[in-house]
Amino acid sequence: MLRIAIPNKGTLSNAAVEIIREAGYRCTRTGRELSITDTANGIEFDFLRPRDIPVYVSQGVIDVGITGRDLNLNADSPAVEIMALGFGKSTFHYAVPNTSDITVDSLEGLRIACSYANIVKRDVEKRGASAKVIEVDGAVELTIRLGVADVIADVVDSGQTLREAGLKIIGEPIMSSEAVVIARSEEATNKPNINTFLKRLNGIVLAREYAMIEYDIERKLIDKATVITPGIEAPTISPLNDPAWVAI
Repeated sequence: MLRIAIPNKGTLSNAAVEIIREAGYRCTRTGRELSITDTANGIEFDFLRPRDIPVYVSQGVIDVGITGRDLNLNADSPAVEIMALGFGKSTFHYAVPNTSDITVDSLEGLRIACSYANIVKRDVEKRGASAKVIEVDGAVELTIRLGVADVIADVVDSGQTLREAGLKIIGEPIMSSEAVVIARSEEATNKPNINTFLKRLNGIVLAREYAMIEYDIERKLIDKATVITPGIEAPTISPLNDPAWVAI
């Protein structure tokens, strides 16, 4: 039985269940079930905390998991990212008070509050600086006002929360995140049932990037038209009753 971990709550959970359902699997909960078995496909879907999924996958307890790239990279033992899923996108930034002159090049000796300590520590080291990284669980933007930190590093969507806290973003994103499929290793995905699961998901990801467009056009304009609408591999062209026209 293949074991696949799905986030147990939040936007990642809803979107993960949806893409798996579209791929032809049964994984929709009717209540607060911790696991659902898709007998027809030989899969048990386990609903776990997104932050814990990399731990279970990297230790081989779970075969494949869906979680955020940021959560995986922040784990002490990250699993291998196999596929990006195109939803749950966010960016990770440093932020300071609006009146501050701190930059990403002047982090030496400062206190940085965040919920992703490992990611921040690696980034600070990459910059050749030494800073005190303080890990907090939520409400990171309040730590400067409370005197706990000089700088914060946090996930930023619209930036509205930072602005309301009187903070501004400094520097380029530390990283960009989205929902990803993770496994213990690349080799682990060679198992037939895992490979089938990944191919099905990839089909949905690919399909979401395209739209079906149908139109009639004069045959002499086919070359110009298909430059604009090339299709995934090639357009489907069908003859019409008028031989001078086709349906694309």
